[in-house]
Amino acid sequence: MKKLRYCFLLFFSGFLLFACSSSHEKVSKENAEEPIVLIETSYGTIKIKLYNETPIHRDNFIKLANSGIYNGTIFHRVINNFMIQGGDPATKPQFDSKNDSTLLNYTLQAEFRPNLFHKKGALAAARMGDNVNPEKNSSGTQFYIVQGKIFTNEELSVLAKRKNDNLKNQILYSLIIEKSDGLTANGIEPNYSDLANSLQDTLEFILSNKPNYNFSDDQIAAYTTVGGTPHLDGDYTVFGEVIEGLEVIDKIAAVKTGAFDRPVEDIPMKVTIVTK
Repeated sequence: MKKLRYCFLLFFSGFLLFACSSSHEKVSKENAEEPIVLIETSYGTIKIKLYNETPIHRDNFIKLANSGIYNGTIFHRVINNFMIQGGDPATKPQFDSKNDSTLLNYTLQAEFRPNLFHKKGALAAARMGDNVNPEKNSSGTQFYIVQGKIFTNEELSVLAKRKNDNLKNQILYSLIIEKSDGLTANGIEPNYSDLANSLQDTLEFILSNKPNYNFSDDQIAAYTTVGGTPHLDGDYTVFGEVIEGLEVIDKIAAVKTGAFDRPVEDIPMKVTIVTK
């Protein structure tokens, strides 16, 4: 019996040691030196650090940069006081649509972190809309850098309410679709207005278990000083931030654009990882 207890204690101690070691390893990785990226353009160089808290996006970006995929791509979508978007391999002059098409279609699992948000200079992943991408998975290659604008506290309160209203509408829509599909399968034509009314109690119950969205003190401090795009928080993965070259973003965001917000004159980039 004593031997059995000794073996159990030995196993349990080993488990604790492994658990503590794994936890320490995770913390060490997040506290490790963050990779630095240089994006060189004709308007200047943007220096970015990649967050260790978003390892999927960090490692994917490093892989693409080191392989040269980004070199020669352009900032193909530019909106002043909003963001500059690039990273689409199809914008490279030498892009081979037949052999390189896989680069256009793969996605990454979202990595939302409450402390990583869309302040000016944030690096984030572009993605397809919720109607075809409810999981909010990121584009494998395309990214954007936030320019944004400065908000007042009152404007942030309005945005927070809008986010809560949007969540409510999304949940109600999902409930209606689920219910109507069941009716249709049984040959019954659904009345969507009646369904919406009948599902209000269910909706309120679901919402009662979800906290209201509110901007944190850090978000409010950033958005009321340096600015950003707060309405994108929680919907797009932020995986880095500009540490030098915010003025370059302003220059690119101000260029003349044509159809689909594409700059009239191409702005190619060269992307280099300078530390790992």
